[in-house]
Amino acid sequence: MYPQKVIIKPRSRLELPTFREFTENRDILYFLVWRDIKIRYKQTLLGVAWVVLQPLVNMIIIAVIFGRFARLPSEGYPYTVFTLVALLPWQLFAYALAQTTDSLIANEKLITKIYFPRILIPLAPVFSGFFDFMIATVLLGLIMLYYQIPPGISLLLLPVFALLAMIMALGVGLWFTALNVRFRDVRYAVPFISQVWFYLTPVAYSAALIPEKWRSIYWLNPMAGVAEGFRWAILNTPAPDLTVFAISSMSGLLVLFSGVLYFQRVESEFADII
Repeated sequence: MYPQKVIIKPRSRLELPTFREFTENRDILYFLVWRDIKIRYKQTLLGVAWVVLQPLVNMIIIAVIFGRFARLPSEGYPYTVFTLVALLPWQLFAYALAQTTDSLIANEKLITKIYFPRILIPLAPVFSGFFDFMIATVLLGLIMLYYQIPPGISLLLLPVFALLAMIMALGVGLWFTALNVRFRDVRYAVPFISQVWFYLTPVAYSAALIPEKWRSIYWLNPMAGVAEGFRWAILNTPAPDLTVFAISSMSGLLVLFSGVLYFQRVESEFADII
């Protein structure tokens, strides 16, 4: 018998990836995610402890500067807990965004030698970042146990806000990684963008400090909804208006949809340009 022929045809520029493509190539995605995790902790001094050390140090610095010196309100909770709850999803977003931006360039040999859905490459850092996020939540649990802060029933909605952070990281990352193939200085702009974005997100402060007239614009930042959503789900802070989550969620989905469309539009050029 003759071997089965497999004909690979490019999708149209407006055709989105199908669920079947992801299921058929799930082994590749698993390999990419596992490779990222192993490489990151191979031959390291502290290993996985870095996942806990980074948010811990950032939490202490923010709590001292904004909590003790600036004396910003923390809605009745210890400033360390108030900060860490929003810091964990932010670090998930920031890590995934940084790694996704450079993912296509870092996998140049894979792109130029074999075929598979290219979108799996920027998708892998998002999942490996979620692995770090899950480990870091242990630190949050221990600190909440120390302060004797019991979680409420709203904790069941926590995966929704974590998913929104991953969606936003992937959406922005698809834009940046596709642009980075053609304009290699995009990677240098990402740390600056992340730093500015951090201050526009209520991690070190409460969203209640934002003047009322600016809030409709402020909530267009999906990470603002994620940060406040985490605080509500974990600390039982006053639940924001559903309109807030609707605006943030729609913004995140719009960024993802546009990112996928742009990535798909230029995907055929990657192997030639890279």
